[in-house]
Amino acid sequence: MEYEKVTEEQDYKRRSYNWKTAIGLQKVDNLVPSRYLIELANRNINGEISLSDVRDKIRDYYDNKPRKEEDPERQREADFVSQRISEILSERAFTLSPVELLSIHKRLFEDIYEFAGKVRTCNISKKEYILNGETVEYGDCANLKEMMEHDIDKEKRFDYSALEDRERVSRFATFISDLWQIHPFAEGNTRTTAVFAVKYLRTLGFDVDNDLFEKESWYFRNALVRANYTDFKKNIHKSDVWLMKFLGNLLFGEKNELRNREMTVGG
Repeated sequence: MEYEKVTEEQDYKRRSYNWKTAIGLQKVDNLVPSRYLIELANRNINGEISLSDVRDKIRDYYDNKPRKEEDPERQREADFVSQRISEILSERAFTLSPVELLSIHKRLFEDIYEFAGKVRTCNISKKEYILNGETVEYGDCANLKEMMEHDIDKEKRFDYSALEDRERVSRFATFISDLWQIHPFAEGNTRTTAVFAVKYLRTLGFDVDNDLFEKESWYFRNALVRANYTDFKKNIHKSDVWLMKFLGNLLFGEKNELRNREMTVGG
């Protein structure tokens, strides 16, 4: 099987997109990469150094930097994970499977978290600003693997061929928000889900090479929150309307206004 050849300009744009996505996704955990990582990323985008050069240089940088000198923004995590996201997005290989999701998490957070690539062993909750301090009900730790297998197996058996593009995106939105709601890991779920989603979208034939994740990663996460939150007593129901706005801009070049405050419960 031969892959379509890409021009130098297309390769430049793809590298740029991958890095913008990688760096932008750190915002969902309030992380900011170092100036050194940004410099290396720009050199890679411009074709001066390879991704493996970036990997080696950023590792050498931290190997020779005392931990006590690291700043409170957890730049080490931001730098390592940004580099690894860019690397994964540059690769064509992808399998729609729980193993793929686990593998992405392991690659992203190896040397960062001791539980990299492992499902969490306790239940979690997270107070959300847009929910006025309430939390999404995440998957029970006793059933995480079964839940992942169920959702992904159902997706693998789903036939997209009879759907129009917008219907395919609506179906994809349901799948990816359900997968995110499981929250199989103790940390790093949104970044892992986003990488998995981009890789999967490419296999579905969608062009996702733009900078939306760089600019609107927080909107993406909040849209996933609202797609998975219900409070019948307050007449609040889960909705993918905001996630579809994000995907409309990402995949169809729509100009939907992406305002986080519109997702705030009672806002």
